[in-house]
Formats: sequence, structure tokens, C-alpha cells
Amino acid sequence: MVFGWIDEQAEQRRRAGLVRTLRPRAADTPLLDLASNDYLGLARHPEVTEGAARAARTWGGGSTGSRLVTGTTELHAELERELAGFCGFEAALVFSSGYAANLAAVTALAPHGCAIVSDAGNHASLIDGCRLARGTTRVAAHRDPEAVRKALDWHDGPAVIVSDTVFSVDGDAAPLRELAEVCREYGAGLVLDDAHGLGVLGDGGRGAPHAAGIAGAEDVVVTVTLSKSLGSQGGAVLGPARVIGHLVNAARTFIFDTGLAPAAAGAALAALRLLRREPGRAARAGRVARELHERLTAAGLEAVRPDAAVVSVRAPSPEQAVRWAADCRAAGLSVGCFRPPSVPDGISRLRLTARADLSGAEIERAVRVIGETRP
Repeated sequence: MVFGWIDEQAEQRRRAGLVRTLRPRAADTPLLDLASNDYLGLARHPEVTEGAARAARTWGGGSTGSRLVTGTTELHAELERELAGFCGFEAALVFSSGYAANLAAVTALAPHGCAIVSDAGNHASLIDGCRLARGTTRVAAHRDPEAVRKALDWHDGPAVIVSDTVFSVDGDAAPLRELAEVCREYGAGLVLDDAHGLGVLGDGGRGAPHAAGIAGAEDVVVTVTLSKSLGSQGGAVLGPARVIGHLVNAARTFIFDTGLAPAAAGAALAALRLLRREPGRAARAGRVARELHERLTAAGLEAVRPDAAVVSVRAPSPEQAVRWAADCRAAGLSVGCFRPPSVPDGISRLRLTARADLSGAEIERAVRVIGETRP
């Protein structure tokens, strides 16, 4: 039977309680949203949606081609200039997704003969970048600069350290200053995914590298997504102009992919300008995360202390995590559900997003529902 192995794997997933399904949401859902990555509550902000609409009216529904052919508009260039300036880097390059940006950064900066040291908790896009790169990858223990140092001891040549700044599962932060020190000790480059730091950490939301004082360094390259704090879609790589120029010429996910749609670029640019004008949104997201953590732990739940805007609540098993999330949904609360194989440590969790626009009453309601539905 053609693709017969698919049925075998489907049955294995069913027995393990690991079947994933799509659940289309309505535009006017009554659910309280703690599942999305809309950290600053900007996805539906009038300025952001108008920015998308205005860009679509001006440039059309799509970018019409790859960035090197017809897919680069004046709007893309404007977004890149303002994003680089906001985050403290010399230059930026916009991609169609954060995933594509990570694949580009890792593969283009880790050629044959390069050593790659990747944190064990890294996002799948960084892991895939390491797999596709021609360098040799070693996985270091989670958030352990000494393990990174030991992994580099065996190699004499070019090297890059690859890490999330804020890890998406538990919301814990990487030790960026220490990683930067290791990089300089070994002459290595530092590639950081700041998807969960931009808009939340740093002065006015300028990101985790900015907060750590390493933004703009010649050996630091940062990727960001436009789909979380900026409420849009797409990704970008930030770094020295010579690195960005190299990506334009060497990154396959840039050269061979259609450029980001103008509407997404327009929305991201509007959100970035709004964040610059209202920097307090970043601090508010952090306060909401801490309040969620305090209330959940006070209720006797095992929640991980957040370093940014992700709050993780441990579940007893994958099956109970799925049921817990479903019970929350039935009670009017949408939460994320992370379970194997998506989590590297095998521990299932509810994953909550601490949005800056959550009210005190909504925080109280979320904690009550999670507590009442616990397994």
C-alpha cells in the first residue's frame, strides 16, 4: 500500500494521545485568549490593521516575486531601516517568516568546516537550520555557558553559537552576556533568535540583546519574528551590514522565496512605530506574566517563573494536558498545550501568553479557570 507507513504512525500517535488537529477560529470568538503570541495586543489594533490595509491598497495583495526580482518594495526597505535602528543594529533583512529567517542565518553563517554549538532547548527552526547547515553541530546543555565552552574546545576554526534568547516552552531566558563572553574567548559568532524577546525585553521592548548590552556588536546576529509582539507576520535578521549583505547573496530562504506580502510589512511597521511611541506596553507584558505566575503558584499549581511573557504550567501527562486545555476552552479560556515530541524534556505543559492588554479581571478569570479545571 502506498504510504502505508502513514497509517502505522497515525495509530502510534493515537495510542500515545499525541494526535494534533486543526481548529479554525472565528473572527469574533468569545474565548479569552492566552494561547496566541500577541504579546502586546497589537494584532487587532486599529493602527496596525490600517497599516496592513493601506499597504495592500498601495502595493497590492502580494509582493509578486522574490526579494531579488520584484519582491522588494520601498515599504520593505523602510521596515528594515526602522527595525534595525529600533533594536540597535546596523542593518536588517526581512523574510517571509521567522522560520525562514532562522534557516537563513544558521545555514549561511555555518559553512563546511564550521562548528555549531546549539542549545538543547532551541526552537525547531534553529534545530532545522543546524541540520541543513554544512557545519558540524554539537548540542550543549540548556542555558549552560560552560557546556558551550567545552563543546568549542575540540574545534580549531570558525564557530557559531546558536540559541534562543527566550525559550518558547518555559519562557526562560538564555545567559546572553555569558554566551557573548564565550564567543569572544573562542572567536566565535553568536546567532540569537529573539522571537520572544522583541517587544517585551529591553528598553521599550528593543529586545533581549539590547537589554544584555550586546546589540550591534560585530559578532552578534539576531533573528526576530514580526508575528508575535508586532502582531503581523514575517521575520528578519539583524546584524552588521556585511553579514546582511552576505545573506542577500547566500541565504537560500531569501533568494528563492517570495518576498513578504506588503500588508504584513505595513502592519509590522505600524506596530513598530506604535511601540516606539508607547514603550510602556513592553513593561506591562512583563508585569502581567509575573502576576499570572504569582497567582497560579499561590493556587498550588506548578508554574515556571517567567523571564519574559511566557508562563508555563506543568501537567501530569500528555493526555491530561490535552484534557486540561480542552476543559479550559469549554470554560471560555484558550490556552496553549505543549507535549512530546514538541517539548525537549518530555514534560507536558499548559503554555500561557501574558498579553499587555489583559485586564486585572481577565487575569483573575484565567487563574480561576485553570485552577478549577486542573487534572
